[in-house]
Amino acid sequence: MTKRIGLYLIPIISVFVILFSACTKEGGPVAEDIDNTPENIIIKPNDFLSESRYVKLVIEITAVQGFEPSTEAVNDLKTFLKNILNKSGGITIVSNSIASPELESYSLADIKEIEENYRTSFTEGKTLSAWFFFADADYAGNEDDSKVLGVAYTSTSMAVFKKTVNEFSGGFWKPSTKILEETVMKHEFGHILGLVNNGTDMVENHQDTSHGSHCNNEDCLMYYAAEHSSGVVSFLRGGEVPSLDTNCLADLKNNGGK
Repeated sequence: MTKRIGLYLIPIISVFVILFSACTKEGGPVAEDIDNTPENIIIKPNDFLSESRYVKLVIEITAVQGFEPSTEAVNDLKTFLKNILNKSGGITIVSNSIASPELESYSLADIKEIEENYRTSFTEGKTLSAWFFFADADYAGNEDDSKVLGVAYTSTSMAVFKKTVNEFSGGFWKPSTKILEETVMKHEFGHILGLVNNGTDMVENHQDTSHGSHCNNEDCLMYYAAEHSSGVVSFLRGGEVPSLDTNCLADLKNNGGK
């Protein structure tokens, strides 16, 4: 039986775009969202960061067959979150694959329908749940020459456009696929955690207001890189996934994180 994902109090989108990291023009902060639990619990960034309500986190990754994330990227995401979140019950990641929906591109409506049909892990009791979808086609909302790599579209739901990640990685002058997909996963989870000024208050003002919920530090994971043809190469110029800067870490700690 299909289990429907709950209502959305504020329809918000955060996206990571090739050549730069950004929110869509219609997007903004994810203030709160109703998760699909029997009690329709409102999930906020503090629920991920602290364990005042939830002591365990389960992350479900549903990928189209052949477009799964690398084991290394998934393990690094888990380590990243363990260093930030207070979850004494641990962080568990479960993965499954599905047949391709055979879409030319994915709209948010398409992704939400897939989530409704395939998501099996939900917030219950003391366990909080988050969900990733790895897609085999581009985002339908792409504009001009910019391609979206990932979206955080509810307070617990994210998608990564793995076909697009593959297209812009793994070649000459390109970042490795593992580095790029890990960057996208961590960046989108950063928005779920309320960064920047996206449900987690800032200790010091470091928001790049011209680019939505992003950090003004060009070396930070949550930075919206410059809009130019070499943007993604420049952003990942060190050959490593960027870290959260001190301001972002301070914000998370102030909202219940480690």
